[in-house]
Amino acid sequence: MSFSAETLGLPSGMDLLLSGLIQERTGLHFDNGRRDLLADKLSPLVIERGFTSFLDYYYLLKYDAEAHQEWQRVLNALSVPETYFWREMDQIHALVGVVVPSLLSTGRLRPVRIWSAACASGEEPLTIAMALREAGWLNPGSVEIFASDASTNALRKARTGLYRERAFRHLPEELRLKYFSPEGGQWRVDPDLAKHVRWVSANLINEEEVGQLAVADIIFCRNVFIYFSSDAVRKTVDLFARKMRSPGYLFVAASESLLRLTKDFELEEVGGAFVYVKQ
Repeated sequence: MSFSAETLGLPSGMDLLLSGLIQERTGLHFDNGRRDLLADKLSPLVIERGFTSFLDYYYLLKYDAEAHQEWQRVLNALSVPETYFWREMDQIHALVGVVVPSLLSTGRLRPVRIWSAACASGEEPLTIAMALREAGWLNPGSVEIFASDASTNALRKARTGLYRERAFRHLPEELRLKYFSPEGGQWRVDPDLAKHVRWVSANLINEEEVGQLAVADIIFCRNVFIYFSSDAVRKTVDLFARKMRSPGYLFVAASESLLRLTKDFELEEVGGAFVYVKQ
């Protein structure tokens, strides 16, 4: 008998086991309302493995000593790639107009380190790089930008640096023409800009992978926690707080609140935008 995504099915109870394991390993939270989404995204992986049930796949992910590569496939399947240039720019303006100048004014001997966590296909860190370049702060030895994602597929796109029209829906046209060139129906980022971003693979739930990246002055972790459980958010923010330099600046999306989840950061208005500050 052959199985397809339509015939495989995710039995009641099995979804709780599988979603619980996924939450533990990735932070991603799939409640009852998203059960069908979880089944749709994972069914192809189950079938490609030659399994006839999600239970077989669960045992592979939980107990197989060689499951690391399979977990990477899971992360690629579950990643949310929706992003674009010049998104939520009030925070970027605060970064460029207030935060970076303030940190550089202290006479520090090391660069200001910015980390774009869960950067997807790279639009956020490249937006940061463009804004810093426009303001005159993107100088060697002054600022360094790291960008990470758990999805190797997303990072591959980011490193390639080719973007479709949809990614530019908020970017001013003069900046597109300045920092991108048309290529085969898409737009390629200027290598001189892209070289300022260091791309790294990291799962935000993995302390070993995140630890070195979180030793930063500024972390952008936007539109990520809406997909995480409260426990996963708390664990991630706690790791940020333990590793970040002081003062440290944590930017999350406007729709994401950490007020009930952490006492390590104070919500402050900086340059017209709200940012969580570690003193």
